Amino acid sequence: MISEREQAAFEAGIKLGALYHQWVGTPISPETADLVERTIEKSVRLQPFVEEVQVRLDRGIMKPHSKGYSELSGMMFSVQIATTVGTATCRAVLKPRGDYPLMEILELE
Repeated sequence: MISEREQAAFEAGIKLGALYHQWVGTPISPETADLVERTIEKSVRLQPFVEEVQVRLDRGIMKPHSKGYSELSGMMFSVQIATTVGTATCRAVLKPRGDYPLMEILELE
């Protein structure tokens, strides 16, 4: 049997992984980034155990290619999530670390 604490950590990790792989490659520009951020947040909030989610995309690295838009990359993500299972809460992030986007548990109560 796993604990509520372990389940909360699993839920945070699986949601960040799904978010990352679902949205990478989405056409994006600085003009549409706010709408994409809100859409990702609303989508993630639909899932069980999600208490909070905040998505920010780095507009500074959105460089349009010849067709006039960028593609969302993992390095653009700065995501914070909180999941709660029973009395256990996990706070985790997805953000660039050096030259790669990594996920990290910040707090597990």
